[in-house]
Amino acid sequence: MKKNRKMKLKDKLSIVNIALLVLVVLLMVFNQYTLLRIRAIAMPNMHKEGKKLSNVDFSSIKSTGHAVAAVFEVESIKTAQDAVDVMVPTGMPEYGQELGVNYDDPTRGLSVLLKLYNLELTKEENERYVNLVTKPIGISCEFCCGVQAIGVDRNGKTICGCQHNPALLGLTKWLIKNTDYNDAEILREALRWKTLFFPKDMVNLAVTVAGGDTSALENLPGMVGGC
Repeated sequence: MKKNRKMKLKDKLSIVNIALLVLVVLLMVFNQYTLLRIRAIAMPNMHKEGKKLSNVDFSSIKSTGHAVAAVFEVESIKTAQDAVDVMVPTGMPEYGQELGVNYDDPTRGLSVLLKLYNLELTKEENERYVNLVTKPIGISCEFCCGVQAIGVDRNGKTICGCQHNPALLGLTKWLIKNTDYNDAEILREALRWKTLFFPKDMVNLAVTVAGGDTSALENLPGMVGGC
């Protein structure tokens, strides 16, 4: 009789333990789901892939306009608002926490990226950097100092004394050194920040490239940060 009671008690304890284990697993799954939802809401651009950039032909890019068409979905742009939606990033980029930048605060972003200009690169990293920034693809201040689509000399050194140019170059260096982004993805990030620094000019360029209506551009600021 006592043996049967012990067996029943043991069975009940086993059932309770299994139930508790299932409950713990369910709570873990729920917590993970909740964290992912919060992250998606707080950082809307974190998971926004945009245009696929695995086969960008850099030899065909001869201007910033060409670069915009190559790395952004300009085919969806009909109005200035469409261009804003495509070109102007919001929230935190994938590397934002590590670097301490947020698309929603371009002024702070400018000061952070500016400090990256003197980042030391390995020989291989520097070769990749120079090869990228010496192309006419728009990694330059362009709209504040008139240096056009290339903002460096043949060695990758900035040819402009403003803040925007070395900030974009610093971002390029950091992404080469610290991420597995390909060149097209790095270019897109540089142009995203360039759009934050020069909203009106970059959105106007995107609308023009797409052949859309530019009449609503007066509401956009011309430049963020000092030149």
